[in-house]
Amino acid sequence: MDQETSAAHGMTFSILDSAATILAPRVGSLALAGRKTISTPHYVPLTSRGAVSHIAHDVMRKNTEINSFYLGLEDFIEKKHPAPVYLTPVSNGQSPLRRFISAPDDIPLIFAPRRFPALPCPPVNTDTSIAIQTSVGFRQLSAHYYVDAIQKLKPDIAIGMADLVLGRPPGVKRRGKMVDRTHAFTRDALERLYGDHVPEEQRSKASYFAPVLPLENTQQSLYLGDLESEFRDHLSGLALYESSSLSSVPEDLGYLPRLLLSEPSNPQEVLREISLGADLLTVPFIGTASDAGIVLDFSFPVVSQDQNGSRPPLGINLWLPEYAKDVSPMRKGCACYACQHHHRAYINHLLSAKEMTAWVLLQQHNHHVMDRFFAGVRESIQRGSFEEDMQAFTRVYAPTLPERTGEGPRLRGYQLPAPGPNQPRRMPRIYGRLDEAKQKYAESLSSVATPDTDAEGLERHGFAEKA
Repeated sequence: MDQETSAAHGMTFSILDSAATILAPRVGSLALAGRKTISTPHYVPLTSRGAVSHIAHDVMRKNTEINSFYLGLEDFIEKKHPAPVYLTPVSNGQSPLRRFISAPDDIPLIFAPRRFPALPCPPVNTDTSIAIQTSVGFRQLSAHYYVDAIQKLKPDIAIGMADLVLGRPPGVKRRGKMVDRTHAFTRDALERLYGDHVPEEQRSKASYFAPVLPLENTQQSLYLGDLESEFRDHLSGLALYESSSLSSVPEDLGYLPRLLLSEPSNPQEVLREISLGADLLTVPFIGTASDAGIVLDFSFPVVSQDQNGSRPPLGINLWLPEYAKDVSPMRKGCACYACQHHHRAYINHLLSAKEMTAWVLLQQHNHHVMDRFFAGVRESIQRGSFEEDMQAFTRVYAPTLPERTGEGPRLRGYQLPAPGPNQPRRMPRIYGRLDEAKQKYAESLSSVATPDTDAEGLERHGFAEKA
């Protein structure tokens, strides 16, 4: 039986099973008109420029259960203004963003100012903007521009802009500034998107998730109080940036869905975040494992323990030479497309050959493992055995993913920033490796064509002889 239901801006979230609304695992259902219903807890697949890495949309529809997209506006900002995403022809109130990335009509689009995980930017945030890193360099994204993007691109869910400090802990004064700016961003966005002065036909249909800063409750108490009282009617959910912030959620807002934008390093951390009441989670290690050639190999609840008493690994590194002749499935008993049609030796060969098909198949499998993992979590919560199952999982499985040994696919420049100020990029030059050989070749030609002598010397050697 539903305990509590929230509905705002075309989105309905029903809590199906939970002993408490705060700091407790719960099962829910998030429904958007015309979109797939998301059963929670669940993960939100991360995208790069509108696509899950290595998975084309037709492959996604046929061979995966991916049911939502996380999109960052900074992925679509280019030198040309307006950016191509704004020029996409649409009709009947369609989303230019959905049309531009060719996303299926039933996939919910979750929109944010920045991609996730976000990278630190040298420019600092201001009172009216945040620093972003686009494909054409660093930019300032104004709060006004972001709200306009929500109105024009028409995502299903919009995550509010937050003044975050990335890469280092903020100082005391900086924390106060973070709260003031985020409060102003939220207030102004809600007023422009849903304010009483906005005509009904012009109000945004996007569901708005207000950010909750990764700070202590006391440091943002005024902002949280306004979320609870002044902004409550326009909020559809909350977006949090660390699991400890789940304790900051006001009890009167406990009925709202919580999107946790965190970077768990293993499934044990995912379980801990779910135990604190996270509904939607980002799990970047899915793509990280695929890029590293690692096959995820775990299930929840635990099915059986290794007969030798050793802790089974969370995955298998298919770069290792021991798998070069292993014709068993990537994961025994797995029903995903990759395991049903290919074996470990084939993936090992593809990785060694730097063939992109390797990462396509690994991504399909790893997303399937996480889909089964979250399905098991939901069933466990409904049975009332989640705490015991979580402890058993932590006790049985190894605490870390296998160590990376091989090379991954080529990354974009923004994915490997310089390690610090005035430092070279971590990614080596790829297209300049023949420059030295080219220079030597040019010098050899030059020495023949322009010998170190005058015209008489050339005549003595037979050059420019008169006819």
